[in-house]
Amino acid sequence: MPNVEVMEKKLPHLVTSLPGPNAKKVVELDAEFVSASYTRDYPLVAKSGIGATVDDVDGNTFLDFAAGIAVVATGHCHPEVVAAIQKQAAELIHMSGTDFYYSSLAELAKKLSSIAPGKERKKVYFGNSGAEAIEAAIKLAKYHTKRDKLIAFHGAFHGRTIGALSLTASRAVQRKGFGTLLSGVFHTPYPDTYRGTYGIRPEHAAEDCLGYLENELFRRRVDPEEVAGIFIEPIQGEGGYILAPAEFLQGLQRICRKYGILLIADEVQSGMGRTGKWWAVDHSGVEPDIITSAKGIASGMPLGVMIARASVMDWTPGAHASTFGGNPVCVAASLATIRLLESKYMANAVRMGEVIMKLTADWTTRHKIVGEVRGRGLMIGIELVRDQKTKEKANDLRNKIVQLAFHKGLLVLGSGDTTLRLCPPLVIDEEQAKFAIQTLDACITEVERAM
Repeated sequence: MPNVEVMEKKLPHLVTSLPGPNAKKVVELDAEFVSASYTRDYPLVAKSGIGATVDDVDGNTFLDFAAGIAVVATGHCHPEVVAAIQKQAAELIHMSGTDFYYSSLAELAKKLSSIAPGKERKKVYFGNSGAEAIEAAIKLAKYHTKRDKLIAFHGAFHGRTIGALSLTASRAVQRKGFGTLLSGVFHTPYPDTYRGTYGIRPEHAAEDCLGYLENELFRRRVDPEEVAGIFIEPIQGEGGYILAPAEFLQGLQRICRKYGILLIADEVQSGMGRTGKWWAVDHSGVEPDIITSAKGIASGMPLGVMIARASVMDWTPGAHASTFGGNPVCVAASLATIRLLESKYMANAVRMGEVIMKLTADWTTRHKIVGEVRGRGLMIGIELVRDQKTKEKANDLRNKIVQLAFHKGLLVLGSGDTTLRLCPPLVIDEEQAKFAIQTLDACITEVERAM
């Protein structure tokens, strides 16, 4: 079996102006026939990928620090994942785990139960995406508690289906035009330790947000005994790569247990080893009642899961199901992915995250538009501001840096209003980490000089 580290083209190599002639043709065809609802930050037309690099249709090679939006945890086309997919596809592609049994489905459920926080045995529901996992969690929370209210956070992104969108409070454009969403959903401030709650007291963000939940939301808008579940991203993905402090997550768990509310951790983007532990909540010692996962769980194959305490997953046959959820090929990819994460790549996420944080440690002093660099493992956010004292957001500057990086062969994406997100495959090495940071350093300097 070929070795991904040997095969990989480790650094960018650009042979045309961007976009190249073949890319331009694809972009034009796409504009004519593909949904206009998709967002594309730059005209990358991918043809192939290996490890942490992607080749486009014109032969340009890019270093991918977006990982298909935090999806290809083991890198593009890892040979062990590819082999697992090929082997399974030659044996059985589909029968539907909803109506029949697969040995691999039960095996994966057992493994996910073993790595989920808490001693109680877990049960696993299989779907096709993060949004489907959230929809399942919404339904289970209501079914189990016999309550109908839900709470999520400002800045949250939980998906775009109607239920998941009702929890989402990331951007107005994501909700605009779709009319009345799911009723009984309330939003509360997320603990932003850089900007603070409503722009004040960042050092008290955890305390202020917990206080708002109990002293304002529960007193004035919703009785906690009617709340089925509280959905939280331990690190907000689309909200700006903001980390919830451990004391906040612990306090939130206490509140949930006090009122019989289910604590539901959305680990679609932050889970599966990206932070250096299986789950971002593992850094705080919190044990959610339900965890949702997708993205990095199968290295690019469509799979979403909801993992719940066995005592919570008490719904009856027919209450919820999915024809394609837990597809055998996707399950095979997931089992291979988990083996690779466990054996080496989760530890590599810790090492490479430390390298990146060390390389960027002085950026707030060297760069006037860098407000903060934050993160865990290989889930790192760089917040851009116009002024470090006022913390004025700089969405346009962030977007310019994303574009400049693309034209230098580095793929990055924005997050939230004004943050650059770094979520590369967990396979990157120190040379690639240094190249990415040096490239972003140059892009930020270029933007600053033009101000």
